[in-house]
Amino acid sequence: MSAIAGFVRFDGQNAELEDGEAMMVAMRGYVADDERMKLAGPAFLGCRIRWITPESVSERMPGGDPEGRLLIAADAILDNRTELFERLQVDRDRRAGMTDSELILLAYRKWGREAPEHLLGDFAFMIWDAERRLLFGARDPFGNRSLYYHRSDSRLAFCTAIAPLLVLRGTPNRLNEQWLAEFMAIPEMFESTDPEATPYLGIRQVPPGHAIAVSEGRVSVAGYGTLEPGEPLRLKSDGEYEEAFRAVFEKAVACRLRTFRKVAVTLSGGLDSGTVASFAAKALRKEGKTLQAYSSVPTPEFDDWTPRGTVADERPFIRATARHAGNISETYLDFKGISPLSEVDEWLDLLETPYKFFENSYWLKGIHERASGQGAGILLTGARGNFTVSWGPALDYYALLMRQMRWLSLSRELRQYGENKGIGRKRLLAAVGKLAFPALTRRSRAKPEPRPELPAMLIHPGFAARTGVFDLLKRRESERTAADPAALRLAKLASPAAANKNGATASKLSLRYGTWERDPTCDLRVVRFCLAVPFEQYVRGGKDRALIRRATANVLPDEVRLNQRSRGIQGADWVHRSAPMWPMLTEEVARLCSDPDVAGYLNVGRIREAAAGIGREPRPELAFHPEMRLLMRSLILYRFIKRFA
Repeated sequence: MSAIAGFVRFDGQNAELEDGEAMMVAMRGYVADDERMKLAGPAFLGCRIRWITPESVSERMPGGDPEGRLLIAADAILDNRTELFERLQVDRDRRAGMTDSELILLAYRKWGREAPEHLLGDFAFMIWDAERRLLFGARDPFGNRSLYYHRSDSRLAFCTAIAPLLVLRGTPNRLNEQWLAEFMAIPEMFESTDPEATPYLGIRQVPPGHAIAVSEGRVSVAGYGTLEPGEPLRLKSDGEYEEAFRAVFEKAVACRLRTFRKVAVTLSGGLDSGTVASFAAKALRKEGKTLQAYSSVPTPEFDDWTPRGTVADERPFIRATARHAGNISETYLDFKGISPLSEVDEWLDLLETPYKFFENSYWLKGIHERASGQGAGILLTGARGNFTVSWGPALDYYALLMRQMRWLSLSRELRQYGENKGIGRKRLLAAVGKLAFPALTRRSRAKPEPRPELPAMLIHPGFAARTGVFDLLKRRESERTAADPAALRLAKLASPAAANKNGATASKLSLRYGTWERDPTCDLRVVRFCLAVPFEQYVRGGKDRALIRRATANVLPDEVRLNQRSRGIQGADWVHRSAPMWPMLTEEVARLCSDPDVAGYLNVGRIREAAAGIGREPRPELAFHPEMRLLMRSLILYRFIKRFA
């Protein structure tokens, strides 16, 4: 992996480092004593490398062609090397040692600005083309590597991280209030509807699936390629779909094992991570390697308060998967003494932005830290599988059957689904009817006033009005595709705003700990395959997520593969973990409510009420209560704003 950075001058003069800006102050900690910068006319590139793949060992970047016409800084692992070797006609004796940055340069030589469309994997890169006097770069479709930039009148500067750009002369020392308002107002986990925005005025980011071109003082950012398959997949039998799934997924997992170091996986008790782990363990056995699995579990004294059908401790399912697959070494981490409260400052340092996923923050960082300490170069996940390999919303499919009046199929499916889930037919019919014909289920009678949602409680009403954030979000909502489950699925997968959050977290964890997070469930070939498969393959025989359940018949144990009655809830113990520090939180919230630096941003009156309602001894079962989440998000935002102030 690499931290990349650089300048391009708009005035045509040679780039010069200015006093106090020595390559953005050595990339503010991302570059140590092995940084290298190369001058190429008006362009200036730097890179800090940590080697992951066999080909990258001893790689030096920025790199370029012998004639000095092209120069590249890249943070990339490519997954279609074999295909690229053939299409680019690379001599066979050169292939084994060719780095991914060299392959990207060859692709640029052949396809120019269309090169990113031909690359598969995780990448962010910048190329200086001296002949065309063009700086060109791109970010992969799922944003798995971050890439920020700042433009002034005389130059454009780019970097993997934000902090180095903030030290540049001419960068506005102000928060982006529109981004901040959207961060508070959006109920989902992503931060902003503008995929180029960041919390800082003057700092932009190249969105996932986009390329940036800088030439003659002009900067253009444009999308490339598509996630959509060429045409729907029509096979002859269920068995053929299952075989095709296994083939494409096995390939996606195998290419993500390319490291000379150890391979690890984050393993829960569910379908996605279990399938990733099982395929990886089988492939690694052939290499004589063992897959190291890390699983977050509650501390021993935690009393599981979660409702029926959910579990906070997934060890029985994890052990079943590891036992069935073999070649997996399990490590269960309870992170005793660590909580979301104890990790806030480290996460703000790491991400350079506020964040919303605090419930899982302690174990995400903790697993990366442990994997790195034990020599893992790759950390596999199945984080995005819900909309790809394990997609299959049963009730939405049954609503479609009802609208199409396919009564026989609907009746059979409802009976089988009810048996699998332990739900009565009458209750199922009512739920499906509401989805199929929502207008007919509305009631004209008055309803009780709903409890305010978290965004409305968090943001100051005056700040919301000044930025027009709720009107903006309503307009964006009305512009979305109709609430068809397949269209919603594609929208979620193709959303650059959602990918930004995932990519920034993965990139910056890897830069901190030296372990690259890789997710086969969002391999572009897997995504296109899954989008091409007919809806009815995903719900079949009373099973949701039916395709992966059928395709893993010999891969996962039945207690995991066929489990439809219980699901794990990660982060259910965050309040229990945080209880010893809760008096400190309430004291800090009191300071927040009287601090003029945040008075215009946060709804301090509502925050004060929430703190009084929760009290100094929070109950663990309030882990996902809106007011508990309000207090934690308020604290995170408060610390972020105070740091900037």
